Amino acid sequence: MSRIGRKPLPVPKGVEVSLAGQAVTVKGPKGSLTQQVHPEMKVRLDNGAVLVERPSDARQHRALHGLTRALLANMVLGVTQGYFKRLELHGVGYKAEANPKGVKLVVGLSHPVDFPAPPGIKISVENNTQLRVDGIDKALVGQVAAELRKVRPPEPYKGKGIRYVGEHVRRKAGKTGAK
Repeated sequence: MSRIGRKPLPVPKGVEVSLAGQAVTVKGPKGSLTQQVHPEMKVRLDNGAVLVERPSDARQHRALHGLTRALLANMVLGVTQGYFKRLELHGVGYKAEANPKGVKLVVGLSHPVDFPAPPGIKISVENNTQLRVDGIDKALVGQVAAELRKVRPPEPYKGKGIRYVGEHVRRKAGKTGAK
């Protein structure tokens, strides 16, 4: 059983946590995030730490307990340090160009793909074939990175496409010649 929910969440200096009903707002140097907490979970502030309490030991309450605490911890880390994901383009002629509103991808399609960055997300281009997605919301950063990868996912024969840095793409052998 996970014991994450029972751990108190320390609030670092420069971060302000406020509770308004079931909404928890975390403000820090990088911005502000708000999260709705499940009605059965109780969140309270105690001596500079956030505590999450559950009403019973039922299976759903245990799951919600750890989830709520993890979401709040992600919010605190996001407003202090932020999150990022790195992607790389593999393929001849594949490149990315930064736009004021997002990024323009040339990935072997019949047209360049304009990918707008949602509010709160910054997409930067490093050396033409590397992308970096930055933001304070962990889920939104991961979602935008997944949508960027979906523009041209890596294919198994030549490995061309957009992939995460460090992602391993299993390669297939392909056809063999007639004998």
